[in-house]
Amino acid sequence: MTRFFFFLVGFGLTLIGCIYIIIYLNLTTIGYNFFDYVKFIIRRPECLVSIIGLILIYFSIPKEDNNELHIRYFTKL
Repeated sequence: MTRFFFFLVGFGLTLIGCIYIIIYLNLTTIGYNFFDYVKFIIRRPECLVSIIGLILIYFSIPKEDNNELHIRYFTKL
């Protein structure tokens, strides 16, 4: 249940951060080039929230050891 909670929180944070990154794309229309845009979004905390959300999603996905090959090759049919 806690993994599901962290997954939802991570998804929400990633969504919020990506929305701000898309909104700040309007800076390119007023004369910012791509490198200035990247420097700007790196310094904004609401854009960095997307990275934190991706980390939460990564750690909330279960990493189970799959013993399918071990079971298939060592069982007698």
